[in-house]
Amino acid sequence: MKGANQASFLKPELTFLRSPATAGAVKNGTFRFTRSQGSRVGVLRSIRAVMSSEDKAVDPANSNEVNGSSWFSREKGRGIDVKAVLTVRKNMKEKINEQMEDQWESLMNSIGRGILIQLISEQIDPVTNSGKSVKSAVRGWMTKASNHAHIVQYEASFTVPHDFGNPGAILITNLHSREFHLSEIVVHGFDSGPIFFPADTWIHSQKDNPDSRIIFTNKACLPSQTPPGIKDLRREDLLSTRGNGKGERKPHDRVYDYAPYNDLGNPDKCEDLARPVLGGEEWPYPRRCRTGRPPTKTDPLSESRVEKPKSVYVPRDEAFEEIKLNTFSAGRLKALLHNLIPSIAATLSNSDIPFTCFSDIDKLYNDGVILKSDEPNGLENPFLTNVLKNVLSIGERLLKYETPAIIKRDRFAWLRDNEFARQTLAGVNPMNIEILKEFPILSKLDPAVYGPPESALTKELIEEELGGFSVEKAIEERRLFILDYHDMLLPFIKKLNSLPGRKAYASRTVFFYNRAGILKPIAIELSLPPSPSSLRNKHVYTHGHEATTHWTWKLAKAHVCSNDAGIHQLVNHWLRTHACMEPYIIATHRQLSAMHPVYKLLHPHMRYTLEINALARQSLINGGGIIEACFSPGKYAVEISSAAYKSMWRFDMEALPADLIRRGMAVEDPSMPCGVRLVIEDYPYASDGLLIWSAIKEWVEAYVDHFYSEPNSVTSDIELQAWWKEIKNKGHYDKRNEPWWPKLNTKEDLSGILTTMIWTASGQHAAINFGQYPFGGYVPNRPTLMRKLIPLENEPDYERFIHNPQLTFLSSLPTQLQATKVMAVQDTLSTHSPDEEYLGQGNHQSSQWIDDSYILKLSGRFSDRVAEIEEIINSRNKDPRLKHRCGAGVPPYELLLPTSTPGVTGRGIPNSISI
Repeated sequence: MKGANQASFLKPELTFLRSPATAGAVKNGTFRFTRSQGSRVGVLRSIRAVMSSEDKAVDPANSNEVNGSSWFSREKGRGIDVKAVLTVRKNMKEKINEQMEDQWESLMNSIGRGILIQLISEQIDPVTNSGKSVKSAVRGWMTKASNHAHIVQYEASFTVPHDFGNPGAILITNLHSREFHLSEIVVHGFDSGPIFFPADTWIHSQKDNPDSRIIFTNKACLPSQTPPGIKDLRREDLLSTRGNGKGERKPHDRVYDYAPYNDLGNPDKCEDLARPVLGGEEWPYPRRCRTGRPPTKTDPLSESRVEKPKSVYVPRDEAFEEIKLNTFSAGRLKALLHNLIPSIAATLSNSDIPFTCFSDIDKLYNDGVILKSDEPNGLENPFLTNVLKNVLSIGERLLKYETPAIIKRDRFAWLRDNEFARQTLAGVNPMNIEILKEFPILSKLDPAVYGPPESALTKELIEEELGGFSVEKAIEERRLFILDYHDMLLPFIKKLNSLPGRKAYASRTVFFYNRAGILKPIAIELSLPPSPSSLRNKHVYTHGHEATTHWTWKLAKAHVCSNDAGIHQLVNHWLRTHACMEPYIIATHRQLSAMHPVYKLLHPHMRYTLEINALARQSLINGGGIIEACFSPGKYAVEISSAAYKSMWRFDMEALPADLIRRGMAVEDPSMPCGVRLVIEDYPYASDGLLIWSAIKEWVEAYVDHFYSEPNSVTSDIELQAWWKEIKNKGHYDKRNEPWWPKLNTKEDLSGILTTMIWTASGQHAAINFGQYPFGGYVPNRPTLMRKLIPLENEPDYERFIHNPQLTFLSSLPTQLQATKVMAVQDTLSTHSPDEEYLGQGNHQSSQWIDDSYILKLSGRFSDRVAEIEEIINSRNKDPRLKHRCGAGVPPYELLLPTSTPGVTGRGIPNSISI
């Protein structure tokens, strides 16, 4: 009876092995590893594999027993005993059914019916003309606990021929019904010592994809240096990741392909949610990772949307790991709580109310958002009633915001002009201030459409604020600077002001850098599209010295901040880091083998980016999403982003030194470490950024020099050339013919390209992302939209403004609901995950990421340099001479400090765009 029960228990797995999905996998007691269309089939060879610690065995080539059910034997001295140790990461939180599946899978592993493994030699087998191989369904796997609770290791023993050579690749076939995460494989027993196969990948089930997964050793080599035994596998693995522009992608896929941004709108749901396709002549844009969903019914050019809680496809290995997923989910839960409560409050009061006094804003941090216990009874929806009761029962802390850094030290800092100016150099958006090179200030827009090009900022008006300087003298001494959003925004202002509850200007702000080393704003020009009946076309505001101009100046600064917040989010943050990085990642996976040294260098800088971008398309930048609901451009947000890409994005200008020179914030100086000298030495973003840039550049140059030491090695690298060609011609298709793309002929060219990419993913993104809540969490400091124009003397609102200027100011800011939505999102986006990987620390997930002692030494040197930079920045933040980062109540500039703890810290440089 016992034997019968055992046979019955094993029967389903035997049936599975003989199913069509695994046809040909078992023959004459030997497992055959099949590859899908276009791939080769390994020739069956005599193999010897130890299936358990027992010594009984038979040669499988001569065995008549099916499924390898008898012990394999070997003659003494006929082979080399080797052991493969597989490290598998398990879920931290497992459901009961998953625990049961774990037990079943362990049993299947133990009897050799769970995972097939094949070692491929670097040497060619003269019989098959492909890599020598040994393969087996490994039995008797013994689970070993590691130092981490959710990491397990399995051991498998093999015997390989003496002339096998070193393995260069491993094929893994997963016969289980679900995927598993393989961290690495280490093979012991060869004379050369342990051989590492870094994986960090999900191994799909064979029922989802019959192909085996190919895992390469940690040796980095150019295509021409690939060992002959694994050349075919190198090409085959690359082909398996390339899409052909067809079919809908499935969750288990590892397929990378390109598509335009055609999934932001939802025309099937509502005509007002239709959005233009970004990518093309009218609306140029970088390409995204293709998902292949069917088109909408309303618009065949738009892809149907996937709404929460369903996930948008990203290639399987790009998805958040469990720790990150839990952190992000917690952040989203926090956002939900902050959005749900104000939404219900707004529903109950039948209106979305503005802030009426500054204490209303302070309550968000001190008291939180509280509803009376009897208020939920007025809700008709029982689900919302229950949710609200549960939320309130958790406690008030969940509904409270942390005090933002900008007001933690000095709650009135945001009111000061010098703080307004300081944030253009050391705030969340330090990327738009530029030197004023010539006067008068002229627009480049078509005067037939937008009126005379001359600015209303006249020479006489500017000189009144210069304390004895002439405009010419101030320009000559590089003391005049400008924040100019006029030409970028004016074409959109009429459309923006047609939106309910939105009012905006196209702004110009002029700053003066005085002899005391302080930057201060001196004049603001706010412009509207020309209209014969309007007095508002161009209006200039200065700080003034009496009550009325004092308040109009505050309102003008708030409008500038609103413009700045929109450009920061849509252009500098989303477009120039998130969106532009995505094509680099797609091309890297499609054209560079995992063995390629450039792939290994870029790998840590690509982590999580496709996933966070997919989430942004789903919830943040989509039609009706958070950005449209809470930022000034509203439904025209992506159009502004596209216009900026068309007019100003250039790959060669994304390098930090080049960007600073373009904006006139630095001049070329070969004697300086990065070849540039800052015009304003106390420019925290630039001065700290150049330290990070130079460290990355030094590391990349040494790395590239090591692998491309031979003449013409860059031009002869077929994978590298295809990679760069694809980035230009597919990833940035709309810019493919631009003359400014760097050439890729020398190792200097390659070093420059890679430094720019790594800087974009690490230092650049950190500088403009993790300060969002510290600076934007206090609404008056950085309103994301304005709801009213500044009242003029001949208008009805002017009397109300004179009577109560504070109320006019507050009622012009976002409403309480809009503000709390933005604060919740900024809080989430400013949060570091506990599994964050920071620049220079744990630069790669495994200490064995590459088999090259010289490169490991260089990597250590890079880490040491990053640690030194942290000390330099800390020292700068204590230097009283640097008034833009030090002083009474002034928060230190820490956005480019390399390391951080989890949470909203306002510091830390992750390796990749991971949030």
